[in-house]
Amino acid sequence: MESLAQLEVLCEKLYNSRDSAERVHAESTLKCFSENSEYISQCQYILDNASTPYALMLASSSLLKQVSDRSLSLKLRLDIRNYVINYLATRGPKLQNFVIVSLIQLVCRITKFGWFDDDRFRETVKEATDFLGLASQDHYFIGLKILNNLVTEMNQPNLAMPSTLHRKIASSFKDQFLLQVFQISLTSLNQLKSEAPDEFGHIPLDLALKCLSFDFVGSPVDESSEEFGTVQLPASWRPLLQDPSTLQIFFDYYKVNDIRVSKEALECLVRLASVRRSIFVEDPARSLFLSHLMLGTKEILLTGQGLADHDNYHEFCRLLGRFKVNYQLAELLNVEFYGEWIGLVAEFTTRSLLSWQWASSSVYYLLSLWSRLVTSVPYLKGETPSLLDETVPKITEGFITSRINSVQAILADNSLENPLDSVELLQDQLEFLPFLCRFQYQSSSLYIINIMEPLLQAYTERSRLPAPGDADELSVIEGQIAWMVHIIAAIVKVRQVTGASQETQELIDAELSARVLQLISMTDTGAHAQRYQELSKQRLDRAILVFVQSFRRSYVGDQAMHASKQLYGRLSELLGLNDHLILLNVIVGKIATNLKCYAESEDVIDHTLSLFLDLATGYMTGKLLLKLESVKFIIANHSPENFSFLAEYKCSRSRTTFYYILGSLVFMEDSPVKFRTFMEPLQQIAFNLEATPDAAFRTDGAKHAFIGWMRDLRGIAMATNSRKTYGLLFDWLYPSRMPLLLRAISLCTDEPEVTTPLLKFMYEFVLNKAQRLTFDSSSPNGILLFREVSKIVVAYGSRILLLPNGTDIYGSKYKGIWISLTVLSRALCGNYVNFGVFELYGDRALADALDISLKMTLSVPLSDILAFRKLSKAYFGYMEVLFNNHIKFVLNLDTNTFIHIVSSLESGLKGLDTGISTQCASAIDSLAAFYFNNITSGDSPPSPASVNLARHIGEYPNLFPQILKTLFEIMLFEDAGNQWSLSRPILSLIMTSEQMFSELRAHILASQTVDQQRRLSQCFDKLMTDVNRNLEPKNRDRFTQNLTAFRRDFRLK
Repeated sequence: MESLAQLEVLCEKLYNSRDSAERVHAESTLKCFSENSEYISQCQYILDNASTPYALMLASSSLLKQVSDRSLSLKLRLDIRNYVINYLATRGPKLQNFVIVSLIQLVCRITKFGWFDDDRFRETVKEATDFLGLASQDHYFIGLKILNNLVTEMNQPNLAMPSTLHRKIASSFKDQFLLQVFQISLTSLNQLKSEAPDEFGHIPLDLALKCLSFDFVGSPVDESSEEFGTVQLPASWRPLLQDPSTLQIFFDYYKVNDIRVSKEALECLVRLASVRRSIFVEDPARSLFLSHLMLGTKEILLTGQGLADHDNYHEFCRLLGRFKVNYQLAELLNVEFYGEWIGLVAEFTTRSLLSWQWASSSVYYLLSLWSRLVTSVPYLKGETPSLLDETVPKITEGFITSRINSVQAILADNSLENPLDSVELLQDQLEFLPFLCRFQYQSSSLYIINIMEPLLQAYTERSRLPAPGDADELSVIEGQIAWMVHIIAAIVKVRQVTGASQETQELIDAELSARVLQLISMTDTGAHAQRYQELSKQRLDRAILVFVQSFRRSYVGDQAMHASKQLYGRLSELLGLNDHLILLNVIVGKIATNLKCYAESEDVIDHTLSLFLDLATGYMTGKLLLKLESVKFIIANHSPENFSFLAEYKCSRSRTTFYYILGSLVFMEDSPVKFRTFMEPLQQIAFNLEATPDAAFRTDGAKHAFIGWMRDLRGIAMATNSRKTYGLLFDWLYPSRMPLLLRAISLCTDEPEVTTPLLKFMYEFVLNKAQRLTFDSSSPNGILLFREVSKIVVAYGSRILLLPNGTDIYGSKYKGIWISLTVLSRALCGNYVNFGVFELYGDRALADALDISLKMTLSVPLSDILAFRKLSKAYFGYMEVLFNNHIKFVLNLDTNTFIHIVSSLESGLKGLDTGISTQCASAIDSLAAFYFNNITSGDSPPSPASVNLARHIGEYPNLFPQILKTLFEIMLFEDAGNQWSLSRPILSLIMTSEQMFSELRAHILASQTVDQQRRLSQCFDKLMTDVNRNLEPKNRDRFTQNLTAFRRDFRLK
């Protein structure tokens, strides 16, 4: 760098330029500061002399990266830390805020990484406190920011640090300093309260919040979750919590007219309300704390201050929701003003329910509070009234009314999101309602029926009209009924007894369910049968499906039938449905109607098939379905003429599920005759496709027919779970249908919409799940199947490699390649083929399949393999199969290809995916074990494969040492979840060469400090204790135990 001025210009471009080329050039020129430790002194020079904040930012961020690499000496780290602390003290107030933040982060990172290396690193808290004592207000806030960042750094895992070391450092910091830091935040809040609460109050509040959010027990709170558990404060914090001023200061700051300050004050209160109960040794102390919390929230409820802001409103709802999580109903009742408080909370809840557009996500916490309160009533002792009998019905009615009223509002305003379109949102809103309804079930059910009856009457009248009439009015009716059906579904799903007998609740369930079951037949009659394309009609039918699913889980099945006599007795009186077989017939009738009429709506089709699948795969309901005429009709008439969605190309993905269901039902009967009858429509499609000329095969009609046929067959293949059922499908397909598959993949290689369903069918067809691919000892079917697999993969691979790369390379090439690799992996390790037969009889099926698979893998850059998750899993899974079962093929490759493949395994080891890392470890273990068994301790003369392996290793002698080094680094410095799997190749590699292990040992010891080397040398000695020079299972297990102990001892500081 010629001058500081030039550097400042480059820094300006790096951080401010809108020209990406300029930024890239500046970044490449300046990266030496963060990558080379020789530039550390120049970073200091820049900090001392630069005049622009961007140059200072470069120096600070570069030092941060250097420190994060954990390769700097202890003295250098201490020097950097002391320099930056002094720099902040002397020049901090004049610096830009983003430079201050970066320098503080640098100090805190050095502090954490050196925590156990030298006690001087732990003086950061004291030095930050010294800033608070300086006269300048700027110094005061710099001190608070240091503490704030230090708590964050200590609580936050760092990728450059093993998680166990992070936990030890965090725990040490918590025990020694966290309480002191929290006390500083409280002191600062009190000092600033009278001085500048609006402008700077958020800084100490943020510090207090970070302290209360600290990971006290090693299981961090998931901040992305809407809920979190108990805050496990240590016992040493007890005096602070028992001091009333601790809670009060946060309530005082809530009253400040700064939204950021009030929101953070509420967040602190939410965490204080979540503190573990056992922190209070005596009940009076806990009661006083609870009383103070309730008093503070009561004042907010009375005044409504700050609740006009949505963030405050949401946090306040979270605070109210914590009351019943951490305190018992009896404790709430003992508070003197409980009656006034519960009344205010009820009013607040009712208002929130009516403001559904604004408070939809916040209501969740309020309903959670009320549901927990009502479920506690049966366990309440004493005479004090809970007042829930008066308040809960009003909240229940308020919720239902608000949902009904929302339909009209949403219809009038298209910008509003309709909750009926979101399954997740519906589940959140209805999760707690059943507990409230069942608390006063008689009155709640009467209220629901009184709303439902007029709606059903209006809906029935509209069905009798020759035309649907006013579409908007009918849409509102359908939307309101849909809400009521969802509410009834939620209630029926939760069979909990509170306040009424089981028999009484069943009778009420029957009354509510009868209204929905009555609706089922009504939705598809008269004018309503013309509205399948209307969204409101689709929402209503989805609601009915949700209800049926809930009702099925509670009341359908042999055990449920016998245990629910009251319900079926009442249903018999109301609708004539006296057992669940008749009820199932109604349900399946609705399923059949949806599948016939909803060709345009994928969503309704998917929901319908999901219900059908649950019924068909249930142990009892599956057998019951076979007794129904409606099911027999579906099995006998599964054609597009009867089920129009089968003719819709956009619904073709649903066909796999549909035929999986039908296949499961057909195979339950175990009848070859019925199977062949069932397959006749599919056979006719095959005949038509076979008769299609090559030129016409690429037309949309032929392609769509073939794609649907493949998806149908895949569903049936998924349903074959036994040797007999698989045999039925195999005999139907082979040999007559297989040429059609080969022809299709040859003609349409460049069309992924055709090749993907075909390859996914093969992907399922070759999978030996539940040992279904077990053929007779005299049967050649396993070999014949693999030959067909080989033909298809070779036909696809040989053509796909010739195609140019398009803009969507994953969709056009990589997807087909990974499915092909998975097909081969499943076929190669399915244990239904003796692969020696191919070479013995000169059959090229295996060799051709392996050759083309290798060419496909080599056509994909390693960076792309690692970038696409599914491709990565398929590639490394295939490599594991190759190295375990066909290693001679790998060893016979040329050296450059062999090294490329083995190097890719090393890259897989370094990845974050444990499954891929395990596959790579298994492949490397197979390779190293082959080397040990055939070269290190093998007999002469060596086999051709052994000679090839020796030649490869001879040309690249660093291959095994590099892999062993990588494995040791992962074991020692990372928190791998597959240590057992990683230990296997480590032993095999050690066995290949003792010298290689000795050199690695020396290298690792040399990288450690002198005072650690002796202890670590003893760890290495213990590693090979009682480990013999062989790869027998017992010896491997002994080494794995030693390696676990070695890792634990090595990581001790």
